Amino acid sequence: MNKKTSRLEYAKLILHKVSFDARLFRKELKKSLTWVSREEAIHLKEWVVANYKHLTGDTQFAV
Repeated sequence: MNKKTSRLEYAKLILHKVSFDARLFRKELKKSLTWVSREEAIHLKEWVVANYKHLTGDTQFAV
């Protein structure tokens, strides 16, 4: 990657790459939410709901 990638964009990249496995996706999502800012966490949750809600497997996953 030539330009600097934000933590949020990096988290999205990782989540996209592990989206083949729901368990791994949830693990990486949990980890990602710990190292992004609160604002980024809200955005990340919204992105997950919009793109990968079926992988969260959790009805408590709320934005």
